[in-house]
Amino acid sequence: MHFFNYKGNELYAEDIPVRMLAEKYGTPLYIYSYKTLLRHFRAYDDAFKNYPHIICYALKANTNEAILRLLSKNGCGADIVSGGELFRALRAGISPNRIVYAGVGKTEDEIRFALGSKILMFNVESEDELREIDRIAGIMKLKAPIALRINPDIDPMTHPYISTGMKKHKFGIPIEDAIENYRFASMLKHIEVMGIHKHIGSQITEISPFVDAMKRILMLLDELTGLGFNIRCLDIGGGLGIPYFDEKPPMPRDLARKLLPLINGRRITLIMEPGRSIVGNAGILVTRMLYLKKGVGKDFIIVDAGMNDLMRPSLYDAYHHIMPVVKNRRAKITADIVGPICESGDFLAKGRRIQKVNKGEYLSVMSAGAYGMSMSSNYNSRPTVAEVMVNGKTHSLIRKRGKYNDLVKDEMLPAYLR
Repeated sequence: MHFFNYKGNELYAEDIPVRMLAEKYGTPLYIYSYKTLLRHFRAYDDAFKNYPHIICYALKANTNEAILRLLSKNGCGADIVSGGELFRALRAGISPNRIVYAGVGKTEDEIRFALGSKILMFNVESEDELREIDRIAGIMKLKAPIALRINPDIDPMTHPYISTGMKKHKFGIPIEDAIENYRFASMLKHIEVMGIHKHIGSQITEISPFVDAMKRILMLLDELTGLGFNIRCLDIGGGLGIPYFDEKPPMPRDLARKLLPLINGRRITLIMEPGRSIVGNAGILVTRMLYLKKGVGKDFIIVDAGMNDLMRPSLYDAYHHIMPVVKNRRAKITADIVGPICESGDFLAKGRRIQKVNKGEYLSVMSAGAYGMSMSSNYNSRPTVAEVMVNGKTHSLIRKRGKYNDLVKDEMLPAYLR
């Protein structure tokens, strides 16, 4: 569900031709739809409206301040995994009491920053981390609110690199060790136990893994309650998938229909951490065709966007639908769509059937709003691409295109090389 559609032969972002934006701002170019972002956030908020809840957007998916500000203004919280993401969330106006902090490697400086900011809670991943948070909170004369991230050992049936809820993964505490770790946490003077957290993976396209994980976590919740723990927050993580190709993932309302009856009157606040499902289909990457190269047994469409701009195809062999910004009647060809980076792994698509593209024409890489710009780099000394947000008939630059001087602005020469 998004607002990127053809009107006649032209692809539009809401009410503006994508071609016009590419000509004005240059390429490669990320374009985001305000209406799509808002629709996707509200789909979650409305689905759980009859139960106490907080939607904590996962900043890792896309951290542009304009996107965070849009979500903040509509009551969204934040799921963060670093001090930098905490800084961004606070800067965008997200209330600290709607921020949860996950991640296996929180540093002392990051823990101090989060404690001083009075976030809602830390999602703690290990006993060692518990000890460290307790130590730092003691120095600061504070109580640290925590949930333990519990690994329910549920297969989310997704790509192995983005599966996080099984025993073999680095994340969380095995569910069979949960009670022991909660008892340990309760004995620490500067720890306040307030929640349970689980997150089984990303780009999950079926409801059953969520249901299975919830059932296991609720059994733990009931056992903890019986032992006298006051568990007030249940953080069920994120992970709901989006359609990249022919996937048919469930909607937030489908998830709510299955999960809320399981809670069955328990007095807790439900926390969700959607990222991709809010921003993924709200963004596209527009690229310009540079050359058509005839290879041995295949053609290569060489474009100006590379793996440094969109890492997912190279990293995960992920599929992104690619469409002409202006449709034509030319015959289709089968080609690899590749970028200018000096790596054989630099591709946006392989063996793709697509209409023949001429030099200077534009292609749109769809579903690029999540883990696109946030995973980009300056590899091959390529400046950062520009980002634009469209709202109806208006468009705004939300990140300037990088310049060559930006590549070296933080570098310093030692005296003996000057």
